[in-house]
Amino acid sequence: GCCQGNSVERKIYIPLNKTAPCVRLLNATHQIGCQSSISGDTGVIHVVEKEEDLNWVLADGPHPPYMILLDGNLFNRSVMLQLKGTSRVSGLAVAVAKPNPPQGFSPGLKCPNDGFGVYSKDYGPQFAHCNKTVWNPVGSGLSYEDFDFPIFLLEDANETQVIKQCYQDHNVPRDGSVPEYPLCAMQLFSHMHAVTSTVTCMRRSSLQSTFSINPEVVCDPLLDYNVWSTLQPINSSGKVDPEKEVIIVATRIDSHSFFWNIAPGAESAVSSFVTHLAAAEALHKVSDIHLLQRNIMFTFFQGETFDYIGSSRMVYDMEKDKFPLRLDNIHSFVELNQVALRNDSILWMHTDPVSRMNASVEVQVRNLLDILRNSSVGANVSLQEAGYSQPLPPSSFQRFLRARHIPGVVLTDHQTAFQNRYYQSMYDTPENIRMQYPEGLSPEEKLEYVTDTAKSLAEVATVVARALYRLAGGANNTSAIQADPKTVSRMLYGFLIKMNNSWFQSIIKPDIKGILGDVPQHYVAVSSPVNTTYLVQYVLANLTGAVVNLTKEECLNPEKTPSTERELYEYAWVQGSLDPNSTSRVPYCVRSTVHLSKALSPAFELRQWGSTEYSTWTESRWKEIRARIFLVASRELEIITLVVGIAILVFSLLATYFINAKADILFSIPQDAGAVAY
Repeated sequence: GCCQGNSVERKIYIPLNKTAPCVRLLNATHQIGCQSSISGDTGVIHVVEKEEDLNWVLADGPHPPYMILLDGNLFNRSVMLQLKGTSRVSGLAVAVAKPNPPQGFSPGLKCPNDGFGVYSKDYGPQFAHCNKTVWNPVGSGLSYEDFDFPIFLLEDANETQVIKQCYQDHNVPRDGSVPEYPLCAMQLFSHMHAVTSTVTCMRRSSLQSTFSINPEVVCDPLLDYNVWSTLQPINSSGKVDPEKEVIIVATRIDSHSFFWNIAPGAESAVSSFVTHLAAAEALHKVSDIHLLQRNIMFTFFQGETFDYIGSSRMVYDMEKDKFPLRLDNIHSFVELNQVALRNDSILWMHTDPVSRMNASVEVQVRNLLDILRNSSVGANVSLQEAGYSQPLPPSSFQRFLRARHIPGVVLTDHQTAFQNRYYQSMYDTPENIRMQYPEGLSPEEKLEYVTDTAKSLAEVATVVARALYRLAGGANNTSAIQADPKTVSRMLYGFLIKMNNSWFQSIIKPDIKGILGDVPQHYVAVSSPVNTTYLVQYVLANLTGAVVNLTKEECLNPEKTPSTERELYEYAWVQGSLDPNSTSRVPYCVRSTVHLSKALSPAFELRQWGSTEYSTWTESRWKEIRARIFLVASRELEIITLVVGIAILVFSLLATYFINAKADILFSIPQDAGAVAY
């Protein structure tokens, strides 16, 4: 029976398998995103490829509500607000624009993370709310709108073509007349459980957990882990000596777009954290790092897109003595922001004008800028100051400045507004940072091919590594400190094009090999650690750690081996490369100083769900996300079918009743005539 039912369903519906939904996110005061009704939303398909096509949907079409197949170039704020204001639209499927929209497209805010950085009415009020510099002028804020109908992204061009063909065959008006039934329709399911705000949904979840045997949680905080490591090993469970100075190098590792788990983040995240990883590798190759008077901490923050989740948590942990470092240990701060789209090889150095009014901070910042500038001599990178009167761009450094005046610099490829015209969008792809490969290369050849983008980012990594060496007190010539373009190429390929490649396979633990999907996405999510976090952790361990001669048992349980210095190092038993002569791998043990620390906003630790100090972003839960198309009959035919069905049912019931009532007459057995004679 079930197999036949499934077969009937397959004859009626065509499922759309390669889609990405827009889901609901919530913060202390708002809900944003999209959702369908509890049973999904259905509508007749109309293809909109130019603005004039909207008239049919908004006014002329006789068969509302409509499901719109929208060309990616029309997916903008003005069109979306028109659709939001009508009851004639039941949902939206967006086709990816190819090539990327030339005018740029950013559904993020013009002033990212506004209100959660350092600038406020009490600190640099002239810089608050991007008064001085609008960082993301292309930002439409579309990701932060609330839509009461479902919106899906169509990732597969073939599925888009199937929908268009169905529309052409059934829904296109012929000779000026209205299209006749049956019409091609679409159904989208994306009902969200959480409503109103984080305060409401967390309170409901909390009440459920307290009083219900089977609690139904309606939303989850966005959370993950920060990845960090140090140049000289430190006791990760103890406290660093108050006199020991540490230089923090930082980047973010997450991105975002309008659609759930579509976050390529090539320029907004990957370019900077790949450069950071390459600089860490270059520094670890230096012979005298154990003699440096200052330690260097490489930090990769997760969840920064959503009001600085990772950095605010690390600062909170440092303040509460829940981290090996205290804020007092920080000598200076160097952050790599968007660095791939440099004009004339210029890298801009941004500093905070407010803290620089303090004389001692000014001296240290000057020293930091001079060291960076001197380190670029002879390299194909020119470092310039962004301007004394300009505030810091959106950056993790701002969260540290909120706690303490720390000398620091943020390195970017933009002097004022972002060069990135696709910030926090699905178009921030490898093409956006000009990654190109020759035709006909196999995946393995692409992994090893050194692109111009990789060479350019390796040059930035070299300058940063040399500057950090000087800043840490290194006295030797820095010309030998060189980032490897080949490593950068591999990382760009792995983090932007194909996670499931031979290098990533060889450097991760066997039990997490399932994380290696195909197309990498860098959304922070609610289940942790996400793939990006794991991979940054193992790439960092591979580039900065050492292979040690331990057996599998010793590597997995280092505390049982006296010489492992378990409190200073982390150990990982990784898969290793494939043996050339067989299909088996050659695993080995890696010792590194790479650690994970929580990236969950302190607001949830403190149960302050309405906090204005910390990020309060949550993601709604849902039961199912799916999309399908089918042919729908006219309303009249549906009513006739229903009425006829009810009539047949009533007739069947009456017939059954009368047959049952007269059963003794209808089904009585005639007596045998011969029996009477006796």
